Amino acid sequence: MLQVSNLDVYYGESHILRQVDLSVPQGQMVCLIGRNGVGKTTLLKTIIGLLQPRSGQIIFDGEIINSKSPDQRAKLGIGYVPQGREIIPRLTVKENLLLGLEARKKTVKKTEIPEEIFTLFPVLKKMLSRLGGDLSGGQQQQLAIARALMGNPRLLLLDEPTEGIQPSIILEIEAAIGKIVETTGISVLLVEQHLHFVRQAHYYYAMQKGGIVASGPTSELSQEIINRFLAV
Repeated sequence: MLQVSNLDVYYGESHILRQVDLSVPQGQMVCLIGRNGVGKTTLLKTIIGLLQPRSGQIIFDGEIINSKSPDQRAKLGIGYVPQGREIIPRLTVKENLLLGLEARKKTVKKTEIPEEIFTLFPVLKKMLSRLGGDLSGGQQQQLAIARALMGNPRLLLLDEPTEGIQPSIILEIEAAIGKIVETTGISVLLVEQHLHFVRQAHYYYAMQKGGIVASGPTSELSQEIINRFLAV
């Protein structure tokens, strides 16, 4: 589904990502772990097209997408939920959700919200007329994920979806993402520090100083790796 090869990304002359290799198979969840500042968000921004690599390739569904814009990548089937959620606070929940339709290839009715969205995130159905800015942090995160799903993605990029969220909502988000992977075939690349969520993934990559330094099935994620690359 997604193959990143020998990726180098710079901010000015600062070398941020160094020869990154990573793959996300069809219908699986892959987790990217590492302490703050090691390049995880930069990698997601590069995959969605907000940053351009200096070298290397990003291949999605067999096609090199380095030259494609973020909106073109969205229409190919890549959904992105950034760190901090970035919902639009002065729009209602419904209006925020309908914005997600812009990522679809085919024209659909502008009032269509699939019932599957509310199955995953029941709280949103009760809040369609509420302003996005009036939602709690956890509710905003659920809205941001739902908005990305409105575009019918085949790959979902999630940047720390549990950051700053109360534990009960974290469990709801974990369950929803797990259900998305199990029932829809959508692939997920997840940046996360919450260990319980990390272990829900099929595979992990650990980053340090802009490079991939360890990887493997999460069933083999050892305490040593956690201490070295995840624990603060």
